[in-house]
Amino acid sequence: MNVVSVFRWKDALDVLIVAVVVYRILVMMKGTRSAQMAIGLVALLAAAFAASSLDLYSTQWLFDHVWSFWVVVVVVLFQPELRRALSRIGQGRWLGTVFDSGAARRGRAVEEVARAAARLAERQAGALIIVERTSGLRQYAELGVALDALVSADLLESLFVFASPLHDGAVLVQGDRVVAAGCFLPLSRSTSVSRAFGTRHRAALGISEESDAVAVVVSEETGRLSLAVDGRLEPMLDEAALATRLGVLVEGRTPGRASAVRGSRWRLLAPSQWIR
Repeated sequence: MNVVSVFRWKDALDVLIVAVVVYRILVMMKGTRSAQMAIGLVALLAAAFAASSLDLYSTQWLFDHVWSFWVVVVVVLFQPELRRALSRIGQGRWLGTVFDSGAARRGRAVEEVARAAARLAERQAGALIIVERTSGLRQYAELGVALDALVSADLLESLFVFASPLHDGAVLVQGDRVVAAGCFLPLSRSTSVSRAFGTRHRAALGISEESDAVAVVVSEETGRLSLAVDGRLEPMLDEAALATRLGVLVEGRTPGRASAVRGSRWRLLAPSQWIR
């Protein structure tokens, strides 16, 4: 019998629903301790399969008795995640959670980053906020202090106040989470970079040269806002201009739809025009 001939549209819908649910579960566990526990469970499943294939009877007996109460193990290990998921279902937000692409969360994160940068600029508090795009920045996050907190303007401000031990490093933002603070970044080695730039701006240019991340910089001396992307430094006149530009770069908004008026604010500033 031809398999294709018996494949119905209901089967396609069934596979799609399972794929979406599994994907959302993986996204929900990403960046949490649950992800590590899930990896451990997968490792146990692989070990059980290997024991069965190799006829390791004693080991197979042990795994068989472990899996006899696997439901209790899953409930205990993933209790916070299960409680959160059931709460969303009870509040009627389950469909929004399943089909949410993350664009709304990234949009809120962009607004919070822009708001924090503007406030820090008013106080002339130096800051360096790296917003991750497609290139992973785990190697830099591991050099800093792990946070895994929801992005908020208040949190970012508190990290860059002068009394904070993390104010000299960079903050890494992944999606709508602050993953690490006090991170060390590679400095730009470009010979075209003006000597007027300080370490903070050179680090912003360096990370934008080695990845597709976007770096928001606040000058400690002048309070100027700028944004480093693809090895170039763009001045930002205010919070609105920064939020609009970040929306284009991070969320993929259409520049004309985002703000046609503020397009002129994205002009590049020559290094000779900058004062660190």
